[in-house]
Amino acid sequence: MAAGSMFLSHVPPLNAKSAPYGLILYTVRGEMDKDPVNTLHQVADIGYEVVEAADYSNGKFYGMPPAEFKRTVESFGMKLISSHNGVNDANLQKTADDCAEAGLKYVFKPSMNADSLDAYKKAAHDFNRYGEVFKQNGIRFGFHNHAVEFLPIDGVIPYDILLKETEPDLVCMQLDLYWIKKAGFDAWDYFKKAPGRFEVWHLKDMKPDGEQYETEIGNGIIDFDKIFKLQEQSGMKYYFVEQDHCRDYPPFESIEISLDYIRKKGY
Repeated sequence: MAAGSMFLSHVPPLNAKSAPYGLILYTVRGEMDKDPVNTLHQVADIGYEVVEAADYSNGKFYGMPPAEFKRTVESFGMKLISSHNGVNDANLQKTADDCAEAGLKYVFKPSMNADSLDAYKKAAHDFNRYGEVFKQNGIRFGFHNHAVEFLPIDGVIPYDILLKETEPDLVCMQLDLYWIKKAGFDAWDYFKKAPGRFEVWHLKDMKPDGEQYETEIGNGIIDFDKIFKLQEQSGMKYYFVEQDHCRDYPPFESIEISLDYIRKKGY
């Protein structure tokens, strides 16, 4: 942790803070696999306030029953808000029950396989059904994008189908600000197109080089100032820092650099 501390300059925020400082634990998945309790402790020490899980299987989060995992997160002064879950028809009710026991506000399907417009329409129909079940458990269901959902099929953007054919009261979107940029689109255009639908964001920056790899917040080319100015229009309530691959710094240093920038900007 000492190595990461050098990146904290403790500069007062420039603007009013918009949401709790959030981290998806996928960013520190290797550390969570080895020692989830100590990893959560370090995440809290860095300054994160809410977390999103990314390891649910056999009715457990990171090997812990839902209520135990919730208590563990809260023992370090953080809150468990959201989770990425591979929801399907077979595990739908069990997943909804377990996520309710964990006290989650949101559950997101992290990805999907669809290669036709009809497949995306079916997915939207399924999402509405899933959303109804989760709603009965007091949880918002949604979908997390990558770049592929923005690649046209027969001249149609598949992501637009998901927006159009899902019910806003049943399905919300977790917009990954890196992946939409990687696909060649701007987040603010979608905030205007579908206001209020993007209740949760994933934050990671993009390097300006040819590969455009992910990088720490503030070390790339994404215009977060412009995006955050439209947070109310987007419907954003929570955001989570995510670093799929920590290429330049070890994970704990990476998430500290990102949080330092967020603090400085007042996001």
